[in-house]
Amino acid sequence: MSAAPASEAALPLAGIRVLDFGHTVMGPSCGLVLADLGADVIRVEPPGGDRTRRLWNFAAGFFGYFNRNKRSICIDLKHPEGRELIRRLITKADVLVENFAPGVMDRLGIGWEDAHTLNPRLIYCALKGYLSGPYENLPALDEVVQMQAGLAYMTGPPGRPLRAGASVIDLFGGVFGAVGILAALRERDQTGKGKLVRSSLFESTAFLVGQHMAASALLGEPLPPMPARDGGAWCVYDVFQTADGPVFIAVTSDAHWERFCAAFPIDDLRDDPALATHDDRVKNRPKIIKRLTELFATMPSAEILRRCHQEALIPAAPVSRPDQLFDDPHLNTAGGLIEVALSEKVRAKLPALPLELDGKRLGLRMQPPAAGADTRAVLTEAGLSEAEIARLADAGVIDLGTTQQTTA
Repeated sequence: MSAAPASEAALPLAGIRVLDFGHTVMGPSCGLVLADLGADVIRVEPPGGDRTRRLWNFAAGFFGYFNRNKRSICIDLKHPEGRELIRRLITKADVLVENFAPGVMDRLGIGWEDAHTLNPRLIYCALKGYLSGPYENLPALDEVVQMQAGLAYMTGPPGRPLRAGASVIDLFGGVFGAVGILAALRERDQTGKGKLVRSSLFESTAFLVGQHMAASALLGEPLPPMPARDGGAWCVYDVFQTADGPVFIAVTSDAHWERFCAAFPIDDLRDDPALATHDDRVKNRPKIIKRLTELFATMPSAEILRRCHQEALIPAAPVSRPDQLFDDPHLNTAGGLIEVALSEKVRAKLPALPLELDGKRLGLRMQPPAAGADTRAVLTEAGLSEAEIARLADAGVIDLGTTQQTTA
């Protein structure tokens, strides 16, 4: 294994090598967490590059966003010599991540049992639709399990289940995979042995809606979807239209209510005996919401947010589009956004991992790699000669790429 560059040496996972067979979102997001934390993550793609590079519309940014700080090799896994190359790389790896359909890696001869035989220290992370049980061999997608596990039901209005507006389950499952990998690496420090780690879409969704399961058990009845909750446990927990755009405001305690009423001021609500207690205010939400809707419709959003934040000291925020985050003053401070090359012509400021380590954010070391940009280097590190690499390229077993990866 080659030594980590000086800029990587202090990162938590420096010296850990990862073979990333991920595709689309779930696998690559797991690899991204490990890469940003300093691991040498080698993205394994087919010759010509992963199809994610060529997706468009909502999926146009998948490859660029989830593959920074990685290297790329292109190997034909359908070719016997390609699979032999992978087995050779497995012997030198610390972690393998894959999110193929159930059984694919086994059929290729690089499933958990085969990989563990080759390298007993390997942490093998299989990201699937389902964990062990009756569903485990079923195909699955993010949106499918959102429907199946109740998240879409809770997100949409009654009778209209609605998926979340981002690949939250793919990401959640990928991050849980990374958590399992870190735990297995820690255990390997003690035992010297690798372990099979599995994370899934369905169980990740169930974990997310567990809070609603708990509430249903306590209340003895199903919960309505979130859009039908009418504020739920809080007197003010709503989006309001202002003179220049929507804002969300939350008033969730007696102290919040006192400061909120004083900040605007709305003495008529504060002094109303029918609204004296928290429970009174929840029961009389329609009266409160009607009064606030009329008030906020005439006020600029900036003034409402100023009073909420500086005088009432309550949670409140504008309702933003994702593209508006490019100019967010908070994200643009101290490394919250990092400039990523999404194509030869387009660079964009995209979110760093939502972590601080000793007050510092994890940044960009390498731009997303061109397909096969590191095939030659990785195979050379594995001990192949230039003649062997050239022969494999001529046979179509590997793709050496045409453009070298750029550093940050």
